[in-house]
Amino acid sequence: MSLANPRSSALRSVGAAVPRSGMDELAQALRSLPGVGPKAAQRMALYLLQHDRDGAVRLAEALLHAAKTVRHCEQCNTFTEEVVCSLCRSDKRDPSLLCVVETPADLMMIEQTQAYSGLYYVLMGRLSPLDGIGPKEIRLERLIKRATDGVVKEAVLATNFTNEGEATAHYIGELLTARGLKVSRLARGVPVGGELEYVDSGTLAQALRERRTLGS
Repeated sequence: MSLANPRSSALRSVGAAVPRSGMDELAQALRSLPGVGPKAAQRMALYLLQHDRDGAVRLAEALLHAAKTVRHCEQCNTFTEEVVCSLCRSDKRDPSLLCVVETPADLMMIEQTQAYSGLYYVLMGRLSPLDGIGPKEIRLERLIKRATDGVVKEAVLATNFTNEGEATAHYIGELLTARGLKVSRLARGVPVGGELEYVDSGTLAQALRERRTLGS
């Protein structure tokens, strides 16, 4: 025989049917951002609604526009609103050099050094077997096709100096050298364990200038 209180059961049922408020939905959406927990998301939501509703509308419109228009460049795989990004279309870049990076943020950091004039390929990730990320997940076949187009002469591996980044560079290096391509790696001016996004541009420029051929 059940001893459950009918009134309590009814209250729970009613509570479960109550939809989340707009503020709750906003806070939940803000938690999608990296490093934003429940309390930080709630503070952001309260600030936008209390102090900057116009900013909240601009943010919503910008996010919606970006989600609808931003795509991957067909050549380098970075983010762009065009089929081929402006860097890949530029006639001022050296098409014989192809710099392989993990993320668009890494590409932008290297561009800020003004020490590199070639083209790029953005992996949008790195090999991480423990997380189930292998060559298929980061679509390395696209990189191989891009790097072996007959124009590229040297691939500069600029993955991060983390364990995953090093493993990714080693794997890609073996694939490309087996296909007769010259492969170089960023010099150790970048700190071990460092992320390119947080390295100062002077250090990154020096690492680019002192890159070395793998196996040497």
